[in-house]
Amino acid sequence: MTPTPFRIDVPQPIVDHIWHRLADSRIGYMPDDPDQWKYGMDARYLAELVDYWRTAYDWRKEEEKLNRWPQFMAEIDGIPIHFYHVRGSDPYRPPILLTHGWPGSVVEFQAAIPLLVEAGFSLVVPSLPGYGWSGRPPRPIGPARVAALWRTLMVDVLGYARFFAQGGDWGSVVTTQLGISHADVVAAIHLNFFMAPPPHADADAELLDYWAQVRAMMEAESGYHHEHATKPQTIGLALHDNPVGWAAWVVEKFWRWGDTKGDIESRFDKDHLITNLMSYLVTDNVMSSIWMYYGLKGDTLASGPVPVPTALAHFPGEFYPMPDRALAERQYNVVRMTKMEAGGHFAAMEEPQAFCRDVIEFFESRI
Repeated sequence: MTPTPFRIDVPQPIVDHIWHRLADSRIGYMPDDPDQWKYGMDARYLAELVDYWRTAYDWRKEEEKLNRWPQFMAEIDGIPIHFYHVRGSDPYRPPILLTHGWPGSVVEFQAAIPLLVEAGFSLVVPSLPGYGWSGRPPRPIGPARVAALWRTLMVDVLGYARFFAQGGDWGSVVTTQLGISHADVVAAIHLNFFMAPPPHADADAELLDYWAQVRAMMEAESGYHHEHATKPQTIGLALHDNPVGWAAWVVEKFWRWGDTKGDIESRFDKDHLITNLMSYLVTDNVMSSIWMYYGLKGDTLASGPVPVPTALAHFPGEFYPMPDRALAERQYNVVRMTKMEAGGHFAAMEEPQAFCRDVIEFFESRI
């Protein structure tokens, strides 16, 4: 499990293949309605993005940006795991483990890495199994298994006796599992995505109302989730060698889940969006990233409450209903809860300064 240095260097034929697929694409049509986004991906914006991707986007420039920070590979339980390991100035501080979700990647944390390191923290930023430059598990696995892999990475591979953990989306589920099942090595957790405990037979009105809000949201927004969780290979095979289809499937989520207020580039520029897409395409990990939704049903999630000190950051553009503090305290050991002024689901990418300030203040308070 000894880590080996790694550098992103995508063979040119792979980049050329993606470009040719883009050049050979035809953007489809939409209903005659000025509000195109309400139907899903806006064909007009997709055409604009693809044109930029073909004519102006520079993968090699973006690749160099991703290579600014030290990267490594380590095989854990037979799965090659890609991760950044950036050392801060204070070796006595527990490091911070940052975990992304879907359809994000380590690209999400590029603006946050220098801010957290400048505060003295060392960082470990892995690609989830089957995402980015990590290897694929042989079959779908869920977040509890990933949490166990992360424990091995932090303790056995990197030698940290204690560490902090932060996450959103799948990263939040993994981080929560770390806080429950691995509290002996996890000093505290910070989440920018969190939920109330599951409803039970004698649930009160407050808990039932929260889950009614979740069900209403899922009814409107979870078509992708149902497909991923039930027939991952159907959508995976349709998208893995289809950069335009992949962009349509993913970019709509950035528009809807980010604090965009209808203007996607108020939060995410084209280079960020495309580089995130490319992190899946150049590694052929589109399909395996979708597997985690299916893997959840075979996973044994530890139930709460979370015993370790927990900070919750509620970004107002988050699409998923977030419980208030009283309800969240039924699931987490909440010692800090912050109502952020702006930002959405992709917090570290959308509001890196505010995200890092909240993370730093909380973890500094736990040293």
